[in-house]
Amino acid sequence: MTESTHLSPAELLDRLDELGIQHRTVRHAPVFTVAEAKELRGAQEGGHSKSLFLKNKKGQMWLVVVSEDQPVSLEVLAATLDARRLSFGSPDRLMRYLGVVPGSVTPFAVVNDRAGDVTVAISADLLENELLNFHPLVNDQTTRIASQDLLRFLAATGHEPLILEQAQITGVPS
Repeated sequence: MTESTHLSPAELLDRLDELGIQHRTVRHAPVFTVAEAKELRGAQEGGHSKSLFLKNKKGQMWLVVVSEDQPVSLEVLAATLDARRLSFGSPDRLMRYLGVVPGSVTPFAVVNDRAGDVTVAISADLLENELLNFHPLVNDQTTRIASQDLLRFLAATGHEPLILEQAQITGVPS
């Protein structure tokens, strides 16, 4: 897939509309880290996350989405996913498979993984929030949707997520 075949943020929002998913998008200055996002957003309603694009030596890829303050142990996560030796995917791989650049990684990006090469995993505690906030493929906007609608969106893209408990991400029971 080439960059030109990746959806734009507007096309992503159109896709949410086609699925009957209510959403609200706000524009803001670009943010590249959780700390920058926290400082900028103030008291924006809903859960906030961080998304990790990971790969292993065999070239398998995962998009792991957890609560923004959730610590992540790559060793524990590798064991959970039976992935062995996870590392972060390169910016080139991120663009090729998900159509986004570092700082804009989001579960919405699986809309660009039409071949189903990326496995999605989400922390159960994140899904406990009624509303969730994610970048709509770019880091100068944030889109809020219901957590159940996120699951519907992922299913519609062919990416039924693995739901992970805290101990499967950190090694520490909740």
